[in-house]
Amino acid sequence: MMLASIKRYLQHRGPVCLSDIALHLGATPDATRGMLETWIRKGRVRRQLINPACGSSCGKCRPDSMEFYEWSEEKSDG
Repeated sequence: MMLASIKRYLQHRGPVCLSDIALHLGATPDATRGMLETWIRKGRVRRQLINPACGSSCGKCRPDSMEFYEWSEEKSDG
């Protein structure tokens, strides 16, 4: 049920940060990441890590707000 919810959310929203997906599901970022890994292994979700816009590495940005996921209609080979 949660995997289907993730699929619909990503299809509707486009690229979304991990913290927003977790909030939508009412789950922790770590639990949400684990569910997203299922879709990644199936080639249906792509992950993108974003560097802070400021270009520094001060650590003030929450890591789960810098990790984006998007639904991929095409199943990747491999």
